[in-house]
Amino acid sequence: MSTAADATGPPWRRIHRRTVLVTALVTAGVAVGAAVPAVAGLSGRLGYPAAIGWALAGAALLIGCATAGDYVRWRRTRYRVGGERVELHTGLLLVKRRSLARERIRSVDLTAHPLQRILGLVTVRIGTGDQTGGESTLELDPVARAEGERLRRDLLDRAAREAQGTHRDGELARFDLRWIRYAPVSFVAPMLGGAAAGGVLQISDWVGAQGEVIDWVADRFRDTPLVWAIVVLVLTALVSGVVGALGLWVESWWNYRLEREPGGTLRVRRGLLTSRSLSVEERRLRGVDLVEPLGVRLTGAARLDAITTGLAKDEEAQGPDHNTLLPAAPRPFVDAIAAEVLREPLAPTGAPLTPHPPAARARRLRRALTAALAPVLVLTVLGALLTPVLLWIALGCAVVGLPLSVALALDAYRSLGHTLSGGYLVTRSGTVRRSTAALQRSGVIGWTVRQSCFQRRAGLLSVTATTAAGGGAYTARDTDASEGLAFASEAVPGLLEPFLVRD
Repeated sequence: MSTAADATGPPWRRIHRRTVLVTALVTAGVAVGAAVPAVAGLSGRLGYPAAIGWALAGAALLIGCATAGDYVRWRRTRYRVGGERVELHTGLLLVKRRSLARERIRSVDLTAHPLQRILGLVTVRIGTGDQTGGESTLELDPVARAEGERLRRDLLDRAAREAQGTHRDGELARFDLRWIRYAPVSFVAPMLGGAAAGGVLQISDWVGAQGEVIDWVADRFRDTPLVWAIVVLVLTALVSGVVGALGLWVESWWNYRLEREPGGTLRVRRGLLTSRSLSVEERRLRGVDLVEPLGVRLTGAARLDAITTGLAKDEEAQGPDHNTLLPAAPRPFVDAIAAEVLREPLAPTGAPLTPHPPAARARRLRRALTAALAPVLVLTVLGALLTPVLLWIALGCAVVGLPLSVALALDAYRSLGHTLSGGYLVTRSGTVRRSTAALQRSGVIGWTVRQSCFQRRAGLLSVTATTAAGGGAYTARDTDASEGLAFASEAVPGLLEPFLVRD
C-alpha cells in the first residue's frame, strides 16, 4: 500500500534481479556438498540408486525453496536515496521499513563474492557508525557494480578538505608481493594446520572411513619411535597450516590499494576471489593502532588499523581485518603510512615512550611464574599419587614453561609505555599481540582510573582513555601512580582536574 510520502521524492529502485540466480547457484553448491556424505551414508542401507534418488530429490526441493524465497525477497525489496534520507522497504509477512539520515552516514562499503563478481554485482552496506548493531546499517544485496559505486560516491560526498602540508591525495600504498613472507609467522598458520587435521578426520567419518585413515597413518609410523611420530605429524600439520595461511593472505590482500579520495575519504580495496571495499571518512578518524603479533614483530613488521567512529559493531562481523588500513608490512613503511593517514610530519606511533616503573615488571614476573608453576605442581602431586609418568610430564612442563613464561613477562614489561605526541596520546602494551595506539586527544571523552590493592601497594595504577571510536578504551597499564595521573591530566586539560588532589 502506497503512502503520501512514497509518492513524493525520488523514485524507488529494486535490488538487481540476478540475486535470484545467485541464490540458486549458491544453494546448488551447498546441495551438492551435502549430497556427497548423504549418499555415502544412505547407500549402505538403501543402495546407491535409491540413495542418489533421495539426494537429488532433496537437492531439488532445497534449491526450489531457496530460489522461490529469494524471488519473493527481490519482488518485495526496494530502496531510494533522497536528499535527506536513505530508505529501504522489504518483507512479505513482516514488512520492515528502514531509514537513515544522510548526514549520519559514515561508511559505504562494497563486497562481492566470486559469483557476484562474475555477474557484475556487489553488496552495499551503508552504516552510520552507531554502536547499535544492525539498526545502524542498511544492506542492499545485491545491486549492479556501477550502481554501488554511484551510491558510494553520492553518500560519502563531502566538501573537499584542504590538504595540510605536503600530504598527497590519490594512492598512498598498494599491493607488494614481498609482504606475503609475513603470513606464515602469524597465529593463523597453526590454527589452520589443526583445522586441516580435524577436517580430514571429520570427512573420513562422514564416508565411514575414519578407522581406515587412522590405521593407514599408524602403519606409516609402525617402526618409528612415538616421539618422532608426533614430531612428524605436528610438522605436517604446520606445513599444511603455512600453505593455508599463504592462500588466505593472497585471497584477502590481492589487488590491495589504499587511496585518499578528494572528498576526504580513505578507501581500502582488496581481495582476489571476494572483492572488498572499505571507506573511512577522515573527519571520523580518531587515530591509528599499530598492531604487532609476536611472530610478525620478530620479523620487523606490523600492521596498521584505523581508530574511527565510522564502523559499527555489526560490521565487525565481516572479519578480523574489517578496520585494517595496511596489512603486515615492514615497520618503517607502516610508520610512514601512519603519518600520511594522519596528515602528520612524523607518525605518533614512533614517538619515544615513557617507561613504566620496575614494579610493573615484578607484577608480570609473578603472574607468569604463577601460571607456569600451577600445572607443574598439580602434575607433581598427581604423579606422586598415581604414576611416575606424570612426574616426567611435570618436569617437561617446568623445563619448557618456566623460561618461556619469564621471557614473555620481560617482553611484556619492555612493551609497556605511554607518551603525548602533538595532538595524540600514545599507549603501548602486550607481548603476544603488542598494540601501539595513537588516539587524538580531542577524541577522549572520559578517563577511568583503576588501582587494585596490589597496585596500590606497588605504587601503580592503570589509566584508560574512553572514546567513541575504535575499541572504545585505550589503557596505559601499570604506570607510576603520579606519572599516570599527570599523563591523563595533561592529555586532556580540565577533564580530570576536578578529581585530583595535588600535594
